[in-house]
Amino acid sequence: MLKTILRLPEVKIHSGLSRSTLYLRISHGLWTKPVSLGGRSVGWPAYEVKSLNAARIAGKSDEEIQELVSDLMEARLTANLDLMGEG
Repeated sequence: MLKTILRLPEVKIHSGLSRSTLYLRISHGLWTKPVSLGGRSVGWPAYEVKSLNAARIAGKSDEEIQELVSDLMEARLTANLDLMGEG
C-alpha cells in the first residue's frame, strides 16, 4: 500500500483549515501530530488527513474525533514498531 505524506500546504488545501487552526486542533487533540521529515520539514500521512476529514463530514463529535486521533497515533506507533521488528 502506498503511503503518501502531505506537507502543510497540501493539508491546508485538503482540510480547508488555516495553519493556526490546524495547530490549535493538534493542541486540543483534534488532529494528529505531524511526522518529522528531517530538518524543519514536517508532514501528515494522507490516510490520516482523509480519516479526519471523513469524521468531520460524518458529523462526529469532538470527543469521537479525539478518540480517532488517539487511534491513528497508536496505529502510527505500532507501524513503526513493526518496521523495526519489535511488534
